[in-house]
Amino acid sequence: MSRQTLSLRFLQRAMALSAVATAATLCATGAMAQETFKVGIVSFLSGQAAESFGIPAVNGAKVLLDAFNKGAAPAPYNKPGFGGMKLEFVYVDEAGGATKQVQELRNLYDREKVDAVVGYVSSGDCLAVAPVAEELKKFLILYDCGTPRIFEDNKFNYVFRTASHGAMDNVALARYLKAKNVKVDSFNLINQDYAWGQDSKKDFIGSMEKIFPAAKVGQDLLPKFGAGQYGTEISALMSKPADVTHSSLWGGDLQAFILQSGPRGLFKRTQVVLSAGDHVLPGLGEKMPDGTILGARGAYGLMSPKSALNDWWWDLYEKAYNVYPVQAPYRMVQSLLGLKLATEKAMAANGGKKPTHEQLAAALRGMEWDSPAGKIKMALGNGHQAIQDTAISKTRWDAGKKMVMLEDIVRFPAECVNPPADMKAEDWIKAGFPGAKGCP
Repeated sequence: MSRQTLSLRFLQRAMALSAVATAATLCATGAMAQETFKVGIVSFLSGQAAESFGIPAVNGAKVLLDAFNKGAAPAPYNKPGFGGMKLEFVYVDEAGGATKQVQELRNLYDREKVDAVVGYVSSGDCLAVAPVAEELKKFLILYDCGTPRIFEDNKFNYVFRTASHGAMDNVALARYLKAKNVKVDSFNLINQDYAWGQDSKKDFIGSMEKIFPAAKVGQDLLPKFGAGQYGTEISALMSKPADVTHSSLWGGDLQAFILQSGPRGLFKRTQVVLSAGDHVLPGLGEKMPDGTILGARGAYGLMSPKSALNDWWWDLYEKAYNVYPVQAPYRMVQSLLGLKLATEKAMAANGGKKPTHEQLAAALRGMEWDSPAGKIKMALGNGHQAIQDTAISKTRWDAGKKMVMLEDIVRFPAECVNPPADMKAEDWIKAGFPGAKGCP
């Protein structure tokens, strides 16, 4: 074989190897082109709030993750992932207290390198993590918690709450009692002794003073969060029964209170009203006393409005978990729908690139979007705090369907039960709800 032939074959082999290397590089570049948007999801995965609240919320996130990545959500949420970026969730347990959650939040930003965090049920945790996210200049959505203090007592640039605060729930309860002509000459209260319970008590008492000015406050009980045992409190409520008994208990605490007080006849001696009660209905079933008045902190679950988007969401969740979605997954879905639209809005203004934390915040500020529970409007807190419609109803066990049904539903527009942008909730209630619109 001539030297010329050998040289030719060597050149051909080198060209072939070069082509393989080029193809490999192109494949790698193509793979890298599929950017990922990473979200930290924080909710109770253990403890008394997990079964009825934290885990259903995370389950809602999981089915949405799959639908988003497949591009299977209805318009305008049908673009795959977030603006074409593959979506990835990192799940964190909220149990353990505020100090632990502050460290977990730092870990999500610093170690996991998440692009956003969506989380927190406990008002105490929300109050603790919000200033930390602001200090770090990192984007944070509070998907639940209820205390109005977060945005009424602070000004944030990077922190948002995509659901109404707790003043809405208690104003709506008082208005419902009036709309249904419930006799209220006296009322007792049992609420947890931390921000959520204290604010709920204050807002309900303030609303009742305006709507039922002659009604007298009786028992005012504040058991600690996670108490679990309510024998002493139940005895106090039954020894001096009032026409109405108000409670903002939630999660395992609410379940325990109902299971312990129902057999003792408390619900037959007083009209119990629960500001956040719907999420325990699937678990309690026929042990939930008939005639209990309750809210869901929004138009959620069996009180949700009829719409194509709600039908899609309901079917998606029910088929995955064989139970209908209640408060927590509804709040999770409206947060993630808002985050998706804000991300894609920011990308459109940024040449299609993944947005920074600052660009995400600018996009979500003051935004409105459709959710399965209706329109979400970032109308308070300089565009960082949402308002939304809500509903209140009454429980009835349906033996044929083997589930608790909700009847006598009254819907309240967001502008009826949420304060205007220029007033704190407490001041608005004390002033007699000025500017309230569309109240039934």
